[in-house]
Amino acid sequence: MTDLNRLRRGYDAAAKCLLSEAGPYGTWEGELSSSPLSTATAIAALQLVQRTNPARAAEFAPLIQGGLQWLAQCQNPDGGWGDTIKSHSNISTATLVYASFHLVKSDAIAALAPSAAGSPCFAASGSCDDVMLRAKGYLDDHGGFDAIRRRYGKDHTFSVPILTQCALAGLLPWDQLTPLPFELGWLPHWFYRWVHLPVVSYALPALIAIGQVRHYHQPSRNPLLRWIRQASVKPTLRRLESIQPESGGFLEATPLTSFVTMSLAAMGLNEHPVARKGIEFLQASVRPDGSWPIDTNLATWVTTLSVNALRPESITSFKAEAITDWLLHQQHRVVHRYTNAAPGGWAWTDLSGGVPDADDTPGAILALLKLNSANPNLPSALLAGINWLLDLQNRDGGWPTFCRGWGALPFDRSTPDLTAHALRALRGWLTFHERHASDHSSIEPHLLHRVNMAVKRGFSFLDRTQHSNGTWFPLWFGNQFSADEENPVYGVARVLAAYRDWNRLHDQSAQHAIKWLASVQNPDGGWGGAAETPSSTEETALAAEILLAQPEFSVPASRGLDWLLERVESKMFQVPAPIGLYFAKLWYFERLYPIIFTVSAFARAIEQADPANSLLK
Repeated sequence: MTDLNRLRRGYDAAAKCLLSEAGPYGTWEGELSSSPLSTATAIAALQLVQRTNPARAAEFAPLIQGGLQWLAQCQNPDGGWGDTIKSHSNISTATLVYASFHLVKSDAIAALAPSAAGSPCFAASGSCDDVMLRAKGYLDDHGGFDAIRRRYGKDHTFSVPILTQCALAGLLPWDQLTPLPFELGWLPHWFYRWVHLPVVSYALPALIAIGQVRHYHQPSRNPLLRWIRQASVKPTLRRLESIQPESGGFLEATPLTSFVTMSLAAMGLNEHPVARKGIEFLQASVRPDGSWPIDTNLATWVTTLSVNALRPESITSFKAEAITDWLLHQQHRVVHRYTNAAPGGWAWTDLSGGVPDADDTPGAILALLKLNSANPNLPSALLAGINWLLDLQNRDGGWPTFCRGWGALPFDRSTPDLTAHALRALRGWLTFHERHASDHSSIEPHLLHRVNMAVKRGFSFLDRTQHSNGTWFPLWFGNQFSADEENPVYGVARVLAAYRDWNRLHDQSAQHAIKWLASVQNPDGGWGGAAETPSSTEETALAAEILLAQPEFSVPASRGLDWLLERVESKMFQVPAPIGLYFAKLWYFERLYPIIFTVSAFARAIEQADPANSLLK
């Protein structure tokens, strides 16, 4: 069994590491992995703007060459690229990178011409031709453009943008691209849930810009549709401009912003306000090594994760008040111009491109409750957040990410991990009121009724969506080593946290999931994303923490804690794994995840340690 003193030392070391990453006011920004996919799309956007405005060549050339050099250096041995430097090659990213090389080469940038073998840009990996030849071999071996269409199916959110970049690079004729109905961008937002858009709710900028560039190069043969689309160009461009955030980055995401910018540039609109702000965003977000991340930061998300992971005594009263003030400032107070989200929610970032969602809002609510601040604005902020969550719940009882009622595509549907997080927030809020009253008398009866009904429907959704083996699949996390790249370990751990918080771990669904989780522990004591996948710090910490709640599973929980302690003692626990999904199958890793999850598991174990607990000596 895990030694308690050793566990405390492990917590102190991990918590010290986490706290050292905080800013002066106690909040965290984190660091997202650099992304070959983001870098490729940024290069294409810059190159296409430069093509129509050669005067900017001196300004853009160092960024383009630096990005290509970074891509050349991180090409995988099989000739492809993954979404991170730790990721397996995939057809989407490899195609985008190849398209960027081809685009730059075809535009005859002197420093990257085929004769420039051994130039500084490619000194590490050979000539441009060598990089492209190996990439072409990977693409041919893995199905080319048809493989991209198969990868995403009916969801055109990512497949059409990828193929559009290929068309802009001269690799694909325009008539092979599915036209996007950008004219729908003219409609009011509430109408979208009824028209079954071929893209998800967050992709409205891509729908407009990419739909327009395809129309520009390949208009519809139907004269009526062609007229409707031509008439929609200016109003939908105005709509695009109205939803662009101050930072210029749609969702603070490099790929989405790049796809929009390159599409406008390819229509000769490189001086359009949206394109100008998009370029400014790309210039501001490039990293010193020449790469771009998938998103600017997850500051709100990693701050709430950190607060919820740490033991209360690890956060000083000054920091608690400062973090509370910061989190309250991040709450969205007006209707969001992008998704039309009501006031009251939180986004993943503190920057203008963030959008309120059903994962960050529960995280913020739970963090604010844990900080236990005396801030007079806290009760009203919490109430607004709770109402925001209640209004977002779908008719099926689950919670989607951004918009209620869309449901046509995976990233708009209800999902178990978000539903569980919302249920935890509701439990935390009710507990908050229980501490201030002997009953729920401080809650208006109709609101208490809404909460109780939402909880009942939420657990019903979780019971219905559980797979026959006891698992749930999460939306925002995966594992590249598991079947279909799913991460049931993450899904089960996050869903069981809701059952734990509501004292429902003895429910049949919860017991089924707990037994499955214990059964897929690796021989080394750790967990991966599923059975027989390599152990990671993140997944081991999540699994061990949730098993701590069940005394009969003390042995696998203890083995998991020992695995984590060995990682902390060997200074290896800070190594992140690419388990995050940033829309569709777009991978990332976050430098703080393994630290945060380790701290959380140790804190939970210490909290539960008492003489009657058989887990700890």
